[in-house]
Amino acid sequence: MKITLLSVLATVANAAVLWDGRFNDMTSASDLNKWSWGNQVGPYQYYIHGSGTVDKYVTLGADFKNPADKVSKQGAKFTLDSTAFWNGQNMRRIELIPQTKAAINGGKVFYHFSMMRKDTNAPSKNREHQICFFESHFVEMKYGWISGEQGTDNPNLQFMVSQNSKWKTEWKPEVWHNVAFEIDFGSGTVGFWHSEGGDALTQVVAPVKTSTSSNGQDWHLGVLELPRSGYSDGIEDFFFSGVYVESGPITTAIGGPAA
Repeated sequence: MKITLLSVLATVANAAVLWDGRFNDMTSASDLNKWSWGNQVGPYQYYIHGSGTVDKYVTLGADFKNPADKVSKQGAKFTLDSTAFWNGQNMRRIELIPQTKAAINGGKVFYHFSMMRKDTNAPSKNREHQICFFESHFVEMKYGWISGEQGTDNPNLQFMVSQNSKWKTEWKPEVWHNVAFEIDFGSGTVGFWHSEGGDALTQVVAPVKTSTSSNGQDWHLGVLELPRSGYSDGIEDFFFSGVYVESGPITTAIGGPAA
């Protein structure tokens, strides 16, 4: 798809970034350790992870971002390994929470991120992965076999609204999926914008009614994997970049407005 400079400028006009999670101001994942409940600094709350050091679960680098994103300096690799169990749970988890006082839970906002997987350390299609979800799961992405469904595996990446699939596609390796959740907290609706690679976002699911609710500190960038009997815990990598929340007209250019 050909994207002109004029069209890019049009899409970013009047856009307001409420919270910027694009990792541009971080030198390494160890910067996440600067945050604590008593010292709430940086763009992310970092407390949902396993017993290992931060570098076991999050790695930053220019190779981990969508190459079409010219605004983000780097992306992040999130890893689930044999130690990635949080707080005694039987679910493997690595998640970051926005650290902000901005109104990311009011009015009409767009939650942006790009995501990708590789063949190496591929996420299991035999287990349910809840990705980039709100605590109440009113909107999220999912990958793999969803608990309770027929069969033994599911190769699809799905957009879910209150546990109901509204869109899906096979999650192939090395393909960047660009996502924006269109959330209207006032009217209680959620829509879905999507593209692949460097293509501009388009709306593929019109807003649908659901029970939108958030305290502004309960959107989880990352992944929660449900356990499943008979399937072992292999190492799995997930890649994210271009993470931010905006109000106003949606920015359809990949990467968003200038940082």
